[in-house]
Amino acid sequence: MAPGILAFIGGGNMAASLIGGLIARGMPAGRIIVADRVPEQLQALRTRFGIRTTSSNPAAAAEADTVLFAVKPQDLASVSAELRDVLARRRPLLISIAAGVHSRDLQRWVGGLPVVRCMPNRPAMQGCGVTGMYATHEVAATQRELAEQVLGAVGTVLWLEREEDLDAVTAISGSGPAYFFLLIESLQQAGQSLGLPEEISRKLAIETAYGASMMARVARESAATLREQVTSKGGTTEAALKHLEASDFRGIMATAVAAAARRSAQLAEELAG
Repeated sequence: MAPGILAFIGGGNMAASLIGGLIARGMPAGRIIVADRVPEQLQALRTRFGIRTTSSNPAAAAEADTVLFAVKPQDLASVSAELRDVLARRRPLLISIAAGVHSRDLQRWVGGLPVVRCMPNRPAMQGCGVTGMYATHEVAATQRELAEQVLGAVGTVLWLEREEDLDAVTAISGSGPAYFFLLIESLQQAGQSLGLPEEISRKLAIETAYGASMMARVARESAATLREQVTSKGGTTEAALKHLEASDFRGIMATAVAAAARRSAQLAEELAG
């Protein structure tokens, strides 16, 4: 299903990534319009993609079949109030990538329209993200397909049956890149402490992370099985893993992810006012 006219409210980095992915997949640039208050940002998007732009949120929404909110979470309430009347007339599908804003709050602000709430992550900017998605009951099957097409332009899409599960998604994939960056950083520092030059240690850490993730992505086996396959009894890998297990590595990760999920829920309540 083609999304008709797709309006982005907000023209930041994630919006640019989605636009680039959609155009690469064949969506005509003329069917995309972006509203933003920063003229330089709009000029950059016009130059890069050949799309239409405007400084007026209502003007963009007035002709849209799908409206994607890509504004800061703390700005979504005021933007929704600005668009309430035009959205009531047009009744488009609403897609929100504003972290932490519940669909019930967005619907309260705009008047009960169909909403798909999404949690993409930063690797989407490289076209290899993963997005958790939740649809309110007003969203038709064709609209779910449309939302999946839009977010699928920058990576993998996973549908959730319960909106509250987006807190866990946020904790795992939303915050997850930072965990891997910390691991890469730690491996690099460990290599340097063993005498390796900084750049060599950095490349070893990054390429190993990339290779391991690719193996996990394509393998039929579980991560646990892959770990066992590269761990020889009495070898170097076993020595390192024993130390990690003795230091409660799994427990530390579980506690950290739980803390992120709790904070996600707290932020949602704060944004709801």
